[in-house]
Amino acid sequence: MQVAEGRAQNEPASIAFLFLGETLLIPHLWPIAEALAAEAPDCAIDLWAATSAHEALLAQFVGERSSNGLRVRQTPGFRHVGDDFAVGRNPPLPPKLPMLARLASRLRGTNVAVCAEQTSLWLPTLLPMRTRFVKTSHGVGSMSARDDRRRRSAALTLVPSERERRTYLDRGMDPDRIRATGYVKSGFRHRTHTRPFFANDRPVLLYAPHWQRHRSSWWQWGRALVEQLARQDSWNVILAPHQRLAERASNLRAVLESVAALPHVHVDLDSFAMVDGSYTAAADLYLGDTSSQFVEFAARPRPAVFLNPDGVDWRADPSYAMWACGTVIDRLDGVLPAIAEAPKLADRYRNIQGAYAQDSLGDMSGAAPAVAAAAIVDLLQVSR
Repeated sequence: MQVAEGRAQNEPASIAFLFLGETLLIPHLWPIAEALAAEAPDCAIDLWAATSAHEALLAQFVGERSSNGLRVRQTPGFRHVGDDFAVGRNPPLPPKLPMLARLASRLRGTNVAVCAEQTSLWLPTLLPMRTRFVKTSHGVGSMSARDDRRRRSAALTLVPSERERRTYLDRGMDPDRIRATGYVKSGFRHRTHTRPFFANDRPVLLYAPHWQRHRSSWWQWGRALVEQLARQDSWNVILAPHQRLAERASNLRAVLESVAALPHVHVDLDSFAMVDGSYTAAADLYLGDTSSQFVEFAARPRPAVFLNPDGVDWRADPSYAMWACGTVIDRLDGVLPAIAEAPKLADRYRNIQGAYAQDSLGDMSGAAPAVAAAAIVDLLQVSR
């Protein structure tokens, strides 16, 4: 496909994908790069990796393709990390603002840069750059942050659904710069596994607390809840919280490791399965608070129990819209009874969950990366 008519014969359009944040962003970015390599094979596509952990994963994905239009590159300040991070464990990142400041000159001549985190948008916000930035969503659901001024610096923002698009239009953003693509992560083809091994065939429960303290059940209930889940014998349990919770909650690793040897408990704080959709696919019941992982889970409706240790008046707050998709518990001693009861209530919430996931994620068929790639090709037409 010819991307930019009239350009020099040997001057391909150039696109940068910025893999500068946590590994959880990779499934939201890589499918677009992969689709773009197929949609526009004459493009030069650079995958900028911040650490050797990112580099190893991306090199693996690129190596499985026949296309040679993709090139993995090391960012300024690239950090070499140990081999134990090669399996997808979230690595320590280089300081991002200095890295971005040095990367700016490397992007000179690049037509489009694609990112999944807001920090990278400081570049077009603060610097006069020819490069046009594309911001793709990674968090979805009613609590996603949308008001940061950096978002207005993106030439194009890719969101999963028309409902999500309307939230930006309601803030006065240009309709031509907000494109609904469907859920990009649904096109990620490198899921680690579908179900951890357990010694029996009991149903599987996933507990995935959010990482931000004001939105999370961990700080008030985490330790006691893990102890309850360890003592019960009706469910196999996956304990795989958000990657960044381990950075914020100093006791998290010790608490989870104290139960990791139990045959009905699977603990994961360090693998790529935490972020690639493996566990939301494997679970029969979701236990959590406000994480956008629930929206992925709800794409295939199953029982859900939400934890409300702060006693939030959630029905009056649209930020908690996802809690209409299951049972909400505001007392710790009510959690296990709610878990036991939840499968019996599945029919009550099935249609609610399905509608919520559809409204939040849009198309989940796996076509979203190609739609996103086509939107970037359209942007290239006017960026050269």
